[in-house]
Amino acid sequence: MKPLKVVFFGTPEFARTSLEAIHNSQHEVVGVVTVADKASGRGQKINQSPVKIYAESQKLPVFQPEKLRNRQFLEEL
Repeated sequence: MKPLKVVFFGTPEFARTSLEAIHNSQHEVVGVVTVADKASGRGQKINQSPVKIYAESQKLPVFQPEKLRNRQFLEEL
């Protein structure tokens, strides 16, 4: 099979596992789309999604649009 260029969409831990499997395959992950960082908890600490943490550790391009129909995001994609 010919290697594919993949844009991965995901946020939670189980999606991180899928991203890791694709990244470790013959396919090329050209971008990762996940939710924007948000504050949570008592201290309102900014939390990043498991997918974003993995993507950044692998130096993959990360996109965090507020809305998927955002014109700037679509142009970047």
